[in-house]
Amino acid sequence: MKSIQALREKRAAKGAELKALVEKDGEFTDADQFTYEAGMAEVDRIDAEIERIQAVNARLADDTRSVENHIEAAKRVERDTGKSTSVYQKWLRGGDKALNSADWEEVRAALSTGTDTEGGFTVDSDVTKSVIDAMKAYGGMRNLATVLQTEGGNALSFPKSDGTNEIGEIVPENAAATDEDVSFASVGLPVFKYSSKVVTVPWELLQDSSIDVEGFVRGRLVTRLGRITNRHFVIGNGNGQPTGVQVGATVGVTGAAGTATTIDYDMLVDLQHSVDPAYRNGKDGWLMNDKTLAVVRKIKDANGRPIFVPGYETGPAGGAPDTLLGRPIYINQDMPDLGASKKAILYGDFSGYYIRDVMGVTMFRFDDSAYAKRGQVGFLAWLRSGGNLIDGNAIRALKQGTAPA
Repeated sequence: MKSIQALREKRAAKGAELKALVEKDGEFTDADQFTYEAGMAEVDRIDAEIERIQAVNARLADDTRSVENHIEAAKRVERDTGKSTSVYQKWLRGGDKALNSADWEEVRAALSTGTDTEGGFTVDSDVTKSVIDAMKAYGGMRNLATVLQTEGGNALSFPKSDGTNEIGEIVPENAAATDEDVSFASVGLPVFKYSSKVVTVPWELLQDSSIDVEGFVRGRLVTRLGRITNRHFVIGNGNGQPTGVQVGATVGVTGAAGTATTIDYDMLVDLQHSVDPAYRNGKDGWLMNDKTLAVVRKIKDANGRPIFVPGYETGPAGGAPDTLLGRPIYINQDMPDLGASKKAILYGDFSGYYIRDVMGVTMFRFDDSAYAKRGQVGFLAWLRSGGNLIDGNAIRALKQGTAPA
């Protein structure tokens, strides 16, 4: 089996080669097109092989934890700043009764607050941070948005005033200035209570000291909470859930009749320029799902030159993402597919979307008869989070046309 690193290096070389081909001066010939298509096919084959290796590695990681992970976990427990993590692991394995008075004092000190001793455990900030950080991998909105943490879940609003059409004036001598009031509005950023659903863990895992129980439980919680919150940060309707970026984005371009599932070069150029230049600031990019990207990859400009440029890697500290019209492409599978009147592609500065987390992740441990008769213990995590498009000028949507008659 080839190593992932070797495959990534091979993909990096091919990506750089194709980037140079697409951006070269002069006519883009049929031979160039043949080379581009063959190169993209090679990139796809490498990506598929990397995905297969990663899937195998992920399965192995689920089955057993490496020795290095056990050593690191032990070091983490021994560090002075990791005492509360040690208490957390003790609670995971034995519940409230496993914690002595000194342990509870340590929990209170870590949280600067009281603790519910009736089955709940408000985990310390280190554990909370690790859960939130790991959730970034599910969909990616947390990587693009502005993320805030607040101590409580009280109402929070942001003032909003659009002055893009306001201008000053020249006033003749001894004449009065014209009145033009500024209008203000507010955008709310409420939070909602999310549950991981109950995660069941066999007694064997809890009783085996060599198992990284914290990592096992956290992995399950992160997957569930990460997926549901990312979905709502993209397509949430704002009714009892966050308002998603795709729902809140203003339409910048509407496709012509009969273009429900097609995209052309002009539509993308128009979408890019529907965003004010102030937001085309180096942090802007495209958001779509992978099926839409497959359509975009086939688009060519007026000279027959592909507009999609594959990314490449040069190691952990460098590289370049896939780009479209010079800006990076972000894949989010919660974006809708192409379809009649759908907003399937977004463009802009996604830091205009705000995500708010109320500090702390609260967990509950269940070992009553419903679980005991199965030889299991249940864990349930609660997270309070919300999201909204605060700066509506930062992002625009491409709205597909109607279906062909």
